[in-house]
Amino acid sequence: MKYLIIILSILTLCSIAGGFIFETEYSQKMIGFGIAGLFFVVFPIFSYYRWKDKNFKDYMLTKENLDKMREKGKEKKF
Repeated sequence: MKYLIIILSILTLCSIAGGFIFETEYSQKMIGFGIAGLFFVVFPIFSYYRWKDKNFKDYMLTKENLDKMREKGKEKKF
């Protein structure tokens, strides 16, 4: 999965750069497909890859998590 994300990122960035560098009749489409691929394909795959084994409750602001943050803040003060 990691290598797929890297390859797709490189392809989309090359498409964007190629659209700017090469002045052809479809250079605007190359830029557009590169940006669309980056935001609609690469970013969701990357987000899934990074969050697939995480517990969402750890990142929600619940009463228990707020209390834990307050306790850690008190411990760090000198």
